Amino acid sequence: MSIKKIEISFAVKLFVTIFLMIFFFVLLGTNTTKQSDILTSSFLDLNRNRIVQKLPVIEDEAITNKPGINDVYDYEAVKQYILSVFGASIPFEWGEKITGVKSRLNTNDKIIALTFDACGGSGGSGYDKELIDYLKTSQISATLFLSGSWVDKNKEIAKDLSQDPLFEIENHGLTHKPCSINGKSAYNILGTKNIGEVVDEIEKNAKKIEAITGKKTSFYRSGTAYYDEVCVAIANELGYQVAGFSIAGDGGAKFSIDQIKKTLSRATPGSIFLFHMNHPQGKTFEGIKETLPILKDQGYSFVRLSEFPLQ
Repeated sequence: MSIKKIEISFAVKLFVTIFLMIFFFVLLGTNTTKQSDILTSSFLDLNRNRIVQKLPVIEDEAITNKPGINDVYDYEAVKQYILSVFGASIPFEWGEKITGVKSRLNTNDKIIALTFDACGGSGGSGYDKELIDYLKTSQISATLFLSGSWVDKNKEIAKDLSQDPLFEIENHGLTHKPCSINGKSAYNILGTKNIGEVVDEIEKNAKKIEAITGKKTSFYRSGTAYYDEVCVAIANELGYQVAGFSIAGDGGAKFSIDQIKKTLSRATPGSIFLFHMNHPQGKTFEGIKETLPILKDQGYSFVRLSEFPLQ
């Protein structure tokens, strides 16, 4: 073989080798990027859907049961468990209607849910007796979300309401804070600052309500109804559905009668309305009293959240 042919053959082989190396590295980089994107997008899904082992059983007859977390309930152990599962989580969402928040009843029938928040705190620990008495007289079911600070001021009322089969008592947070793992705010209210505070906000109020009513809560709605998606996943892991809403019914008890009537007129099958029961000076009672009979005439009925699956 001539020297010229050898040189040409070598050049061709060198060219092919370089081309294949470039192709390989480009392909590797693309796959790495895709894998990184997949890991990033699925990181929180892994947190939400993770199947985890139960905590070791702690033998103590004085500790109450906590189904879904452990056969025997130990608060600090539960908190440490949540920290171990979600400690590395990074939230990407913040709002009222984010991933995991249930905002409608899963039905196409003319059925809606009325929910009422009792927020507590300075100026928020009142009780709209006229409103609740109207619901009782009209035999209208509702779900009542009570904060720990409201319960502290209205223990007997909370107990009495829990004994009425029309109502179910649910969790509105220990101190009515937005649910954040890094201290985000909503409506100028500072949220929980870390995962430990999230657990306290949810679990301590659940236990407070249970101690007064004798019943466990199934739903959690944060103060202001703002969350990040890690908080929602934590609530789910603790055994609670996060209950949002379809329609804000009374604008924090600041709407006029006409505004409340307008919001109620937007009802569709499966709507969840958010009202307030802690501002008797507001117009919530009057707006509801004027509008619910109209909805009844249209064929709507009213249920508690636990009566239907949520979506």
